[in-house]
Amino acid sequence: MNLDRVIAVRNNKTIYRDGDRCIKVFNKEYSKADVLNEALNQARIEETELNIPKVLEVTMVDGKWAIVSEYIKGKTLAQLMAEDEERKEEYINLLVDLQITVHSKTCPLLNKLKDKMNRKISQTDLDATTRYDLHTRLESMPKHNKVCHGDFNPSNIIVTEDGTPYILDWSHATQGNASADVARTYLLFWLSGDIEGAELYLSTFCKKSDTAKQYVQKWMPIVAASQSVKGNEKEREFLMSWVSVVDYQ
Repeated sequence: MNLDRVIAVRNNKTIYRDGDRCIKVFNKEYSKADVLNEALNQARIEETELNIPKVLEVTMVDGKWAIVSEYIKGKTLAQLMAEDEERKEEYINLLVDLQITVHSKTCPLLNKLKDKMNRKISQTDLDATTRYDLHTRLESMPKHNKVCHGDFNPSNIIVTEDGTPYILDWSHATQGNASADVARTYLLFWLSGDIEGAELYLSTFCKKSDTAKQYVQKWMPIVAASQSVKGNEKEREFLMSWVSVVDYQ
């Protein structure tokens, strides 16, 4: 296994290319259960026949857990957007079409989105009254069983030279309400500083899926709270600013 070529460095993991294989090596302190869960998520999503890199093996490299997948050659949607801003609307339309396709799938053995969010909300340092309100709101939302990516953003879409899009990073995949997944993507645009892109994305998704914008917005405080338990201080501060927002324009 050749680990000479680094293609990405992220929190707690380094990603290498070895020929036609992609090797994601996790730091030693990374949870074994989380690594195995990510590989299992990816394997289960393969069965939905979505375009994703296939898992080849789970192994250890120098005492660290690693997931080996197919290497997909191409550019991320984020790179394409940066290279040609005039085509941004076209690329956001592609992003939305892909997400709608993901939401059209079911995968009964995935963890449930509501369970994960309830657990995350309980882990926040929000006061008991706010946590109660968020748990209550979450329980009142319609229960669905659609595949939700959990981190659906332009950096996780690879477009090959022949124009075929592949969806990467299924570590956060769950089954649940698609609008929660959309709220997460909207907040990711905000976190990256692309507010214009966030609004264009949300409008495009709601139009194409015939979803009321207000319905997605109801998920914003819930999703923001559940995401606030990870990430850096600046991200947590931003997400917390959304938690208390009840009414939207």
